[in-house]
Amino acid sequence: MIIAKTQRGLEYVAASHVKDVLGDKGVDDIKIEVRPSGYLGLIIIHSDEIERVKEVPEIERAIPVITVCKADLGEITSRAEEIVKAMGSFSSFAIRTTRRGRKHQFTSVDVNIRLGARIKELSGADVALDFPEKAVYVEIIDDTAYIGVLDGKEERKKYTPDKIDSRKLFKKVSIVQIPYLEDYTAAKEMGERIGRAAQSFEIKELVISPFGYVDAYQLSEFIKGVKRGLFSRLEIQKKSYDREVNAVNVLLQDLYQTVRDKKRKGNILIVTDPTGKQVSDIKDELGKDLRLAKEVVVFIGSRTGIPKGIFRFADYVIDLSPHITFATEHAIPAALIALIGVFGEQESGQEC
Repeated sequence: MIIAKTQRGLEYVAASHVKDVLGDKGVDDIKIEVRPSGYLGLIIIHSDEIERVKEVPEIERAIPVITVCKADLGEITSRAEEIVKAMGSFSSFAIRTTRRGRKHQFTSVDVNIRLGARIKELSGADVALDFPEKAVYVEIIDDTAYIGVLDGKEERKKYTPDKIDSRKLFKKVSIVQIPYLEDYTAAKEMGERIGRAAQSFEIKELVISPFGYVDAYQLSEFIKGVKRGLFSRLEIQKKSYDREVNAVNVLLQDLYQTVRDKKRKGNILIVTDPTGKQVSDIKDELGKDLRLAKEVVVFIGSRTGIPKGIFRFADYVIDLSPHITFATEHAIPAALIALIGVFGEQESGQEC
């Protein structure tokens, strides 16, 4: 038996394809329960052909069921020996419980604790909630508990030990952005996109740096847009992350004075311009500087590029995408994604 999970609304499509792939193997009379007890996103497949079932892309997770019992805490815990035997050799594990249906006399946490304690007692293995070798799934549907085991490697995680933490670089990155000034509406709309992009990466600061005379009212609209975009993205991040989110500082300073101040402090200055070098040509040296720098300052143009005189003060002039000119709102993501690739290679000592 297999418990399969899909996106809501795709249960019948998935079930149809499961019948097709199993039919190809000669299994024609296969029982499939779609939306058992009316629960969306669930299919119960009465077959052990787990690898064939995984061939259906509509199925997001397929859990081979080891044992089925009454949805009772004592009954579930009593199956620990059977579960441990099926798990084979392992040094760490986690319990994942999902309850559906009528009120039970226990919580999902109760199951995790009681069953986890019993498995630990029987196996001597450690509990590792984030990166276990084995994951025990207890899928409770009304009065029935379906218990299965997955290899920990099958659990896709956003954050794993082998991934670098992008914030390690971004928290020391300052973006110096020449404001986009054309008319009031365009300035505000572009400012909103730039503010959203800057906050998405949680950089150290965004420095809005005009040079020469600019229209004060257009600049005002651009800054309003930056504020709106930044705070809208910040609110989404606060809801999405289970950690504290850093709001990006926004500053205003003349471009040439910004260059002087940042250079005086010994920071790494990077100018993005089509006349620069490809990232691949300078990645080793750049990677070392990114790792060691206290602050990395990236200069980005808009309708007007970065003035050529500033190039003399830059440690690097980089062409992010040879023969392609980015739209202004794409420059921040493009620059930061390129830098994190180089930084990650330097951190891991491996090719990206």
